[in-house]
This record gives sequence, C-alpha cells and structure tokens, in this order.
Amino acid sequence: MTSSSTFPTPSASLGLSPLVPYGWDDAWADEFTPYDSEGLVAGRVIRVDRGQCDVATTDGVIRADTAFVTPHDPLRVVCTGDWVAVEPAGNPRYVRAYLPRRTAFVRSTSSKRSEGQILAANVDHAVVAVSLAVELDLGRVERFLALAWESGAQPVIVLTKADLVPEAATLAHLVQDVETSAPGVTVLAVSSSTGAGLDVLEAVLAGGTAVLLGQSGAGKSTLANALVGEDVMDVKATRDMDGKGRHTTTTRNLLVLPGGGVLIDTPGLRGVGLWDAGSGVGQVFSEIEEFAADCRFQDCAHVAEPGCAVLAAVDSGDLPERRLESYRKLLRENQRIVAKTDARVRAEIRRDWKRKGAEGRAAMEAKRGRW
Repeated sequence: MTSSSTFPTPSASLGLSPLVPYGWDDAWADEFTPYDSEGLVAGRVIRVDRGQCDVATTDGVIRADTAFVTPHDPLRVVCTGDWVAVEPAGNPRYVRAYLPRRTAFVRSTSSKRSEGQILAANVDHAVVAVSLAVELDLGRVERFLALAWESGAQPVIVLTKADLVPEAATLAHLVQDVETSAPGVTVLAVSSSTGAGLDVLEAVLAGGTAVLLGQSGAGKSTLANALVGEDVMDVKATRDMDGKGRHTTTTRNLLVLPGGGVLIDTPGLRGVGLWDAGSGVGQVFSEIEEFAADCRFQDCAHVAEPGCAVLAAVDSGDLPERRLESYRKLLRENQRIVAKTDARVRAEIRRDWKRKGAEGRAAMEAKRGRW
C-alpha cells in the first residue's frame, strides 16, 4: 500500500469538483465513464442505514436506496466508502452500481453461519485505536492488524488517552511493546484531550481514506472529533473497571478531514473474527515466517519437529513465546473459517490431518520397536 504522499491525486481536469475532498481522482473518473454515458451520477457513500445510504454527490448529499445492488453475498452489499452510480432523479433514487473496490476491510460475523461482513471500502489506512486507560492486549492488536493487512490498507496503531500515562519513560515502553508486536507499522501515542500527537496522525492520514477501528471505549469517537475539529460524533464516558463504553457510534460514517483526506468512524467491535486472512496473519508475524524459511521441513508446524528454526528462535530468546502462541491461534482460527467456506480447502485439511495422523502412528510404532 502506498504512503499518503503517493495516493492518486485529482488532476486539473477534475477542476474544483465537490467530490475531490472525498477522494475523487482521475482513476475513479475513468472507472465511472460507462455510467456517466448512461446519465448516472457519481458519488461516495458516507453512511449506510437499513437498506438506504447517504451519498455525497456534486449536488450535495442525497439519500438513495440500495435495493438494486443487494445480492445474496454479504460481501457485495453497498458499504461506507464505496463509490457508486446513482440515478439522477426519482423518489426514491436508487444506487445502480458501485465501482470496483481498491481495498475492502472484512471480518467474520459472530453468527454460526460463518459469513463475512464488510466494514469499509476503498481504505488507504486502517487506524487501530488502542486505549492506554487499560492494560494492553497485544493479542487483540495482532488480530486487528491481520485484518488490516489482509484488506490491502496500511495499518496505523494509535495509542489513545496518552495523557493518562504521564511518565515519558513508561509511555515509551508501551509504544515499544506494541511496535514489537507490529513489525512495519507506525505506532503513535495520542491524546485527544491535550492534542499531543494529533499533528503527526493528521499528516499520516492526509490525502487518503482511513477507517477507525477498535473496541468500544477505545476513544474512537473522541479521536474522530479531534481530527475533524468539531463534535461530529457523540461521546459517552467509559467504565473505570474495564475501560469499555456504550456504543455511541452505531453506523459507519465517512467524515471529511480539514487537513485533507477522509475518515470512516466505526462502531466499537466486540468481536474481531478473521475472514480468510492468511496473508494478513503472515504479515503481522513476518519475523516468524522468516525464521520458518530455515526449518528442516517445508511443512513444519513449529510444534515439536526436529530442525525447527522457529522453536530454536524461541529457545534462544530471539522470538517471544507469546508471539508464537498468538501466531498459532490466529492461523488455526483462520483455517477453520476458510474450511467452512471452501470445500477444496476442507478436503486439503482432511488429507493433511490423515497424513500427520499416519506419521504420528508410525513414529509411535518406531518408538515401541526400540523399547
């Protein structure tokens, strides 16, 4: 994913289009050409609510119905951040199509049907808000990062409520702990109440689209207000005992930032299930996959195999055991969700189980033969 300095930019041919602040550029204009010839209107979805959406267009924000683009696949419904083609008139007006997505942030639902849920589209940065008012949960941070990398967006971790950690050395230590769990990711300590760190975050987000993610009580809505410069999102107090708050944000809202770029605020996520995020998990634990390249066996599971470079790294202290356990956990979870939705993968997993079972029985028989 490119940095904010290399995002597609609008050319002079776009003039002063009201859509430019929402991220409209020449590439989107080219994608929209077939719909333009049909007389449809371009716009960006800034909010979706019960089958309807608010769309920013050249004529201002309009309300449109999504009935024509509501397929059975929940990953193909219109979502916040989509660029869409809307009817020029009508009551109601309908969204006729959405443009191909550059990126999509998807998680699994909490239902037993193992469906994916798309949270935001066409996102350049996935901002993971983590509150410093409670003890850091590095495993949850890694889970968010796996989804962020898988989406195609560049993750950014924002440690909110930094003013609650007045000792500079302690704050630096917390930032370092998170950086260790987030290779290749920018980690910023920010205070929405004092403004500390906001200028750096604004510079990172300028020129692109960011989605704001995190648990309820992480300070997302307060951070969104601070970035926008006004109280656009409701804020309620969090509980002292666990830092959790009530869901003040109930829909995903796209907000234009005064310093450039747009921000999609999301409700607090109680569940953060992986959804076919194998490459994202690999990105989060890139150092483990680098160690794994030196394992004796190509299909090493890093459990008890001889010649395992990953286990050797744990023994030498080069790899924290917590990281390996988190890696294993996320891989297992991702494998389960993929297996439920892909018959081919299910068959491969079953064959792998049989092969490993046969190897285990052979090893046990060999041991018995030596006794």
